[in-house]
Amino acid sequence: MENKKTNCPKSIGIIIDGNRRWARRQGLPTTKGHEIGYKKIKEFVRWAKEAGIATVYVYAFSTENWHRSKEEVAYLMKLFLRAFGQDAKELMAEKYRVKFVGQIKRFSLPLRTAIKSLEQATANFKNGNLVFCLSYGGRAEIVEAVKKIAADKTGPEIAKLTENEFSKYLWTAGLPYPELIIRTSGEVRTSNFLPWQSAYSEWFFVKACWPALSHQDFKRVLKEFSEREIRNGR
Repeated sequence: MENKKTNCPKSIGIIIDGNRRWARRQGLPTTKGHEIGYKKIKEFVRWAKEAGIATVYVYAFSTENWHRSKEEVAYLMKLFLRAFGQDAKELMAEKYRVKFVGQIKRFSLPLRTAIKSLEQATANFKNGNLVFCLSYGGRAEIVEAVKKIAADKTGPEIAKLTENEFSKYLWTAGLPYPELIIRTSGEVRTSNFLPWQSAYSEWFFVKACWPALSHQDFKRVLKEFSEREIRNGR
């Protein structure tokens, strides 16, 4: 898929933060925040598609999120199963190839089955990549890559390892790195999101909580990105 504007990023990442905070401010249960946040993901994907963005990373559940209450984690698992199973056709409608990166083996068999089915059903879609980072942690990804390299290569081969070769062992192998990353809710930290891949990403920290993110907020970020001088160290 070609970008409509040359100054629009081809690949972006979104850290969806603030569902619970938004719900509390509205006097609602935290589960409602996650429900509205789920709907916002579908909106955001449409915005990205309209802007001509070819790859979207969605940081939806981190390795650390497993430490939340059992009730909240159970609700999120049900929401994921609905999103990637029952509601899968809504994601498929955007014609993005859907990919999942992270510790997928930690999920239940029904959720793993839904994830695999959605990846297979969208494998030949041409609009770009929609990448869900689930049970994802950048440090865990790098450690896993090192283990794979140690199993595959001899000492002399490891000594000659290049950055390009190393990247082939990451969960994101074959995917473009994000040029732009947005974090919502006003928090200013990267939270273990794509540390290798984001080395030269442009970061934007938006005050709005994820459920309250507007199309105007998104367009303002794209406008500011277009005005930045991107040198990638050169």
